[in-house]
Order: sequence, then structure tokens, then C-alpha cells
Amino acid sequence: MSIQSLGVGSGLALDDLVNQLLEAERKPKQDRLDAKEESLDAEISALGTLKSKMSDFLDTVDELRSDFTLQGREPTIDNPDEAVEPFTAEASNSAVQGSYQIAVTQLASGSRIESAKAIDGGFASSSDSVLGAGSGSLTFKIDSTGDSFSLNVTAGMTLQQLRNAVNSATDNFGVTASIIDTGTADGGARLVFSSDTTGAGNDLVIVNDNDLADLNRVATTDSTETATYLTPALSAQNAKATIDGIDVESDTNTFENTIENVSFEAQEVSSLASDGVTYQTSKLTIGFDTEGLDKKIRDFVDNYNALAKEIKSLTKYGSSDLEDDGALAGDFMIRGIQTGLANILGSSVGASALGGLFQIGVELNDKGELEISSTDKFGLGSGEDRLKEALENNYDDIAALFTDPDEGIAARLYEYVKEYTTFSGLLPTRERSVKDEKDQLATEREQFELRMMSYEQILRDKYLNLDQTVAKLNQTGSALLASLGSA
Repeated sequence: MSIQSLGVGSGLALDDLVNQLLEAERKPKQDRLDAKEESLDAEISALGTLKSKMSDFLDTVDELRSDFTLQGREPTIDNPDEAVEPFTAEASNSAVQGSYQIAVTQLASGSRIESAKAIDGGFASSSDSVLGAGSGSLTFKIDSTGDSFSLNVTAGMTLQQLRNAVNSATDNFGVTASIIDTGTADGGARLVFSSDTTGAGNDLVIVNDNDLADLNRVATTDSTETATYLTPALSAQNAKATIDGIDVESDTNTFENTIENVSFEAQEVSSLASDGVTYQTSKLTIGFDTEGLDKKIRDFVDNYNALAKEIKSLTKYGSSDLEDDGALAGDFMIRGIQTGLANILGSSVGASALGGLFQIGVELNDKGELEISSTDKFGLGSGEDRLKEALENNYDDIAALFTDPDEGIAARLYEYVKEYTTFSGLLPTRERSVKDEKDQLATEREQFELRMMSYEQILRDKYLNLDQTVAKLNQTGSALLASLGSA
């Protein structure tokens, strides 16, 4: 029987009565389901937020647990002439502290080959000069490196076409062709080949493979490489420098490990002294990257505090009936996270002469957050003073404090936080469990709605009978009244 309107026959407010009974039946169960869903949503959101904060903190301690990131060396360069910066420098973590006087006296360069002047048998112009009537090929190579490529030269090929063919060759190893028009009849057009392969002995060679006489004008040698045609206008050369008065060379502008574990790249020749002969030296100092490490420590403090504040917000109890509890108030797992983090932060590290975070100025305050204090609370100097002293006198011990695989604070924090944040970690697993519980709640809602529909049908069937009975009594009463009235 379908649900239908009640009270039509009896005139009683039966439909309102059924709705009131339904509401009385629905409300406590509906409120319970709504409260449960609100609680689950809050827990899912809180777990997601906490997981995100812990993942950010994990990235921070991941940087701190590596020796490489903590034991950086910082090169600084003092140039006598501010307008000239002869070189830049880099140092590996194993570079020895020290200072060096360096002057760049010559930059590395590649070779350059130029065709002859027009008056000496070169080309009259760049627009219509033809290489020759025959067909052959040219091979461009550098013997010492093994680099090479070849080009076919067809009959009637112009100077411009050869230039374009060289520059667009797919296996070109660094040769650039260009044309310089001298603007004079004697000079004519000069074809120039430049190689970017630097270093003494790395001169470009152009072989006239088929020994065509016309191609000798753009080649350095014949097919047997015994004849000599063009010679380099500029030979490839090494970069040259002096380090504390010692002459050094490199076939590129980069000097690798000339100073052990230090590289510097020549950018321009050093300025000359007032005598016009002596090159002025720049001072290269290799020291610890104290500024970089100081920033990493402060970032560690800031990121931990962001996590601590989030945990505190999620686990707080409202101070009055007007203030709600945190979504994870009293949660055993979250309390365990707080305790575990605090234990690691306060632990002693025997592998470092510093012993613990306190010795580098980092300490837990009464709010459960890390701080580098600016005041002396214990007669041992302020946190800022202790950090400065550690950076100046115990730089490598700071690395051991964080990175020792067994006791290092960052190393232990990384493993601890990872247990909670990886896909199979405790927080993601719990988050999935709560989401499953919410899915089950949705199923429970569907079942509840079906029961309410069934209950409504039962009520309507029940009161429909009453409606019909009262309607019949009303009809009988009306008939009796009509009979008495007619008598």
C-alpha cells in the first residue's frame, strides 16, 4: 500500500500526527549520525593536516641528516680592482681551509682559420664567390680529441652556401663559419672558421679530401695531410694563471683540483699593476659555510615549531564551554608523537664533542617549542652566543650532532617521523581507517532511511484504518441525525 494523505475522511489532523511521530523517532538517531559524521570529518581533516606538517618537517631533517649539506665550504674572493672579476670558485666539502693569491694571465681559446685576402688568391665578394667547378668534400677535425665531421662541396657552391652548410651540420662539434666583407678590393670577403675547442694543441684542421685545387683556398691541408695551405690566424691556447706565484695551466678556462678539492673558472685576465707588467692577484679564501649552516639550523627550529604548534592546536582542551576541544584532544597516538619528538631533541649525542642541541644554542622552552634565546638564562651564555661559538669553533662537530647514523638527532628524527608519514605509516593508515569508518556511516544512513520509510508506512497504515473508521462513524451519525430530523 502506498503512503497517502491522512485525515481526509475523518477530518482529524492525522498527517501532522504521523509527521510528529516520525520526527520523534528520527531525531535522536539522526543527531547521533550527524554528530558521528562531524567528528569523523574533523578527525580526517586533523590527521591530514598533521601528516602534511610532519612531511614538511621530514624534508627539513632530511637535509640536516646528510654530511654533504652540513660540511659545506665557502669560497670568498677579494679582488684588487672592483671592476674586474678574474674568476669564480667552488670548493667541495673536503677542501682544506686556507687562502691563496691568484692571478689570471691568459684565457683559454679555440683556434681560428681565415681565408686569404682577395689580392692573395682569396674571394672577391661574399655574395657570388664560387668555391670551384668540381665536386668534393671537406673534413673538419681536431686530431687530439678525435672530433670530426665532413661536408660535401658541390660544383658551383658559393661562399655563403658553404658557411650555412658548416653551421647547420648535424655532427658539427663546435665549429662556426662566418664571412667578413672587408669592403676593399684587395681584402675582398674573408671566410672565417672558429673552433670552440680550447687548449694548446687542439687546433682545427680542414682537410681537402679530394685534393681539388679550388678547395685549397678553404683548407689547411691535402688528403695526405702533408701539404699546408691555410694556417691558423689564432692557435688554440690554454688558460694560464699563477697561484701564490706558481704558474698553472688548463686546456679550458676551468682549473679543476689545481688546488685540491677546489675549482676556479677564469672569466677575464687580471688587471695589471701600476708598472703595466705585473698582474694583480685576487685573494681566494676557503672557509666554512657558517652562514649556510646557521640558516639550516634556524629553519630546523622554525619547522619544528610549526609542527609543535599544529599538534598543540589539534590536541588542546577548550578552556570553557564556549571553546571547542581540538579534533584530536586526548588522542593517545598524537601524545606519543609529542613525547617521542621531545625525547630525541633532548637526547645526548656521544659522537659529537658538542653533546646535544643545548650546546649550539637550541633548547625547548616551556611551551614545548624550540628557541635560540637572546638572553643568558643559566649563566652559560645566550642561545645566540652558544650558536655563534659552535659555528666558529666546532663546525664539523655540528655535523656529527645531526648526522651520526646511530645517535644523530636529525638521523633519528628522520627515521621516527618517517614511521608516521610514509604510505604504510601510522598516520596514513589511521586516516584510511577513519575514512572507511565514514563510508560505513554512509551505509548506516542508507539503512536508517529505509527503516524510517518502513516505519512511516506502518504508521500510515495504522492511522488510515482509524481515519476510515472515524469517517464511517461520521457518516452513520449524520444519517441518524438526518432520520431524527425528518421524524
